[in-house]
Amino acid sequence: MTKKQEATFEEAMENLEKIVEQLEEGDVPLEEAISIYKQGMDLSRLCHSKLKAVEDQLTQILREDGELENFVVVQEEE
Repeated sequence: MTKKQEATFEEAMENLEKIVEQLEEGDVPLEEAISIYKQGMDLSRLCHSKLKAVEDQLTQILREDGELENFVVVQEEE
């Protein structure tokens, strides 16, 4: 997949799960395992980046005037 066609979060997670299964089976030659591991790390970074972007979006709310402001959850003290 090229950088122009970046995987969706779901696609990246599915591919990451396949990589983990391959590595856990242990039937992969060392050189191939290293290559697969690197692919897994790239997918992991992609998933983390996508989750962080969503988290950043969710921490803002739209005010009545259309402006964004940070959303802060205030916990009640017991």
